[in-house]
Amino acid sequence: MLKLYIGNKNYSSWSMRPWVLLTQSGITFDEVMVRFDAFTPGSQFKATIGKINPVAKVPVLVDGDVVVWDTLAIAEYLAEQFPLKQLWPQDSGARARARSLCAEMHSGFGALRSACPMNIEASLPDTGALIWRDQPGVRADVARLVAMWQDALAHSGGPLLFGDFSVADAYYAPVVTRINTYALPVPADVRAYIDRVCALPGVKAWVAGALAEKDFLAFEEPYRLQR
Repeated sequence: MLKLYIGNKNYSSWSMRPWVLLTQSGITFDEVMVRFDAFTPGSQFKATIGKINPVAKVPVLVDGDVVVWDTLAIAEYLAEQFPLKQLWPQDSGARARARSLCAEMHSGFGALRSACPMNIEASLPDTGALIWRDQPGVRADVARLVAMWQDALAHSGGPLLFGDFSVADAYYAPVVTRINTYALPVPADVRAYIDRVCALPGVKAWVAGALAEKDFLAFEEPYRLQR
């Protein structure tokens, strides 16, 4: 049985990616949630996950003696172990583009990540409006997302980035929640894609879990006080 170690569903964008990929694809796994308390070397989180993963971060996929601790590596491992699930597009060109999109998410969009931390439970349109007004880096990141998604949807014909559900949609699911939380403006076709992602059973299940946590972590929420 596969085992996936994750952080808090409300806050952990990296954990969301493989969890949604596994769930939406119908791959059975055991979930182990390691609560975020702090990310300092002496924190309970670091002590717990450090026994599983040498870099002491989530997510971590464990398959018997195999331990995989990077989201792209997890996606590739799952694609190899479950080829019939077709987690990547079958066309080689589309597959290369999907991997490029995932790699760009993996290493880019720093302004959006920093200014708009993932917080599924929150609704922060006023904060989002100030961020949008004052931070050109966020506007540039969203413009890149819009162009990327529009191009992928135009090539595939939809309904998702590469037609059917793929790693790419799982990889961008946390970004979708950020756009919703901060009410960042996007054109109608991108909003329709966002709505389709939110309607995926795997995404709905993650969001339901996030809403059920009710675990306020002040260090994860720089823009609001506990309610």
